[in-house]
Formats: sequence, C-alpha cells, structure tokens
Amino acid sequence: MLGPSDVRELAKALGVRPTKQRGQNFVIDANTVRRIVRAAEVRPEDVVLEVGPGLGSLTLALLEAADRVTAVEIDPVLAEHLPTTVAARMPDRADRFTLVHADAMDVTELPGPPPTALVANLPYNVAVPVLLHMLAAFPSIDRSLVMVQSEVADRLAARPGNKVYGVPSVKANWYAEVKRSGAIGRNVFWPAPNVDSGLVSLVRREPPKTTATRAQVFAVVDAAFAQRRKTLRAALAGWAGSPAAAEQALAAAGVDHRLRGEALTVEQFAAIAEHRPTPA
Repeated sequence: MLGPSDVRELAKALGVRPTKQRGQNFVIDANTVRRIVRAAEVRPEDVVLEVGPGLGSLTLALLEAADRVTAVEIDPVLAEHLPTTVAARMPDRADRFTLVHADAMDVTELPGPPPTALVANLPYNVAVPVLLHMLAAFPSIDRSLVMVQSEVADRLAARPGNKVYGVPSVKANWYAEVKRSGAIGRNVFWPAPNVDSGLVSLVRREPPKTTATRAQVFAVVDAAFAQRRKTLRAALAGWAGSPAAAEQALAAAGVDHRLRGEALTVEQFAAIAEHRPTPA
C-alpha cells in the first residue's frame, strides 16, 4: 500500500501536482483504501473498473482482492507511470492490471473481460456524470462503491421528499438501489479538500418496467427539476407543449399535477414519460 510519504515521493518524482481542474485529491491513508475495498465487497472473481486511479493507492488494494483491475485515467503522466508502480509493488499481480488512458466520459468499451464492479475515488467535479455514464455503458457492473463529495453522496442516496432529492437521485435509482455507506474525513487526502467525502453503494437492479426509453424518462426528470420550485404542471409545460398538456399527461400517469418533482419516484417519472402528448 502507499502511505503519505510514498504518495508525495511518487508525485515529486513524476513532477505531478494535483490540480483542481481535474478534481485530483489523492488518498494517502492505507486504512481508508482497505476500508473502501471491504465496503465494496470485492470478490476474488471480480473484474473491477476504477476511474481516476491517480498514483495507485486504491488500485493496489483492489488488486489484492479482485481477479482483475482495469483503470481509466485521463492524466497522461499518471496514466504512463501507474503500470510501473503496479509492477514494482505487486509484480505477481501486474498481469492482472490494465490501464486505459482516456477521458472516462468517452469510454464505451474496455479491453479484457467485462467489469463486474465499479470502485472509484471519483473526481469531485465530474463525479455524477461519470458514475451515470459508466452504469449506462457497462450493464455488466452489478455493484458499485464510489467515494464522492459528501454533499453529492447525500444527493445520490436521497429519497423522494428529501430536500436534496433531485436529478442525480432519480437517475442513479434508474440503475440501482442506492445508499450511503459511510463518511470519509478530509485528512486522508493530499491535498486535503475543503469538504468531507462520503461512500455511496449502488447495487444494480432492473430498471422500471416501462414502454418509455431511458432517454425519454430522463428528459422528464431534467424538465421537472430545471425549475424545481414549480409544480409539475408548470415545470413540464415545455416538455408537454403547454401547461394544460402537461396536466393531461400527469393525469394519465396517475400523478397529481400540483406536486413537485422532488416528490416523485423514478417509476412515476417513467409513467409520465409514457404519456407525453403527441405534437399536433
């Protein structure tokens, strides 16, 4: 495992300075990475996908527990040197590691066996879109454990009626059962961020049974929360064509037009999507 001095020495040797632009905060505490692997319930047969491996702290812990690890890294310097770090510290497992140098948002296929789990310390500035993209692109992922900003963790795991329930909550719930799995302090990172972090567990489930496509359902979700203080009748007016058409669609879906988006489940959003009025 990499300790604080190991991480700093590696970074210095590579000339790496963590950047806010890429949301880089490297984990420097071995106990934390072991805790993440345990919470993720990584199994010996798992093919783990890691996004943003950085200098490799979590990568090494994952390689101890999983069959294989595929890491996606956008930073060219980190991507070039991580295989060397793995080979030096875990030579007997180096052939189980694959590095993909790419922007995670552009990745739609991976070398080797399909991933069964996603475990990652996601960059704060792109955590939600990256998570949703990976869940959509790789249906073979049945379990995920991600470390994100605490506020983002709250949003992802929120239930209908919660004041932070919103677009990330609904869309994540399309793919999985979502729950918070613990808190992470600031002192386990270098540099220490200005906010605490949280672990979020996602266990894949079947999406709601609906005749609407995922894109159609997500369009309703986006419209409902674009003006979250408005009632659904008003918020969905643009989506439906008019407030009256929105009210008609909501009635057909069995949803009270006076409600706001924060009150609805993903199943209710799917029902609304099925009843979008046909343009005249």
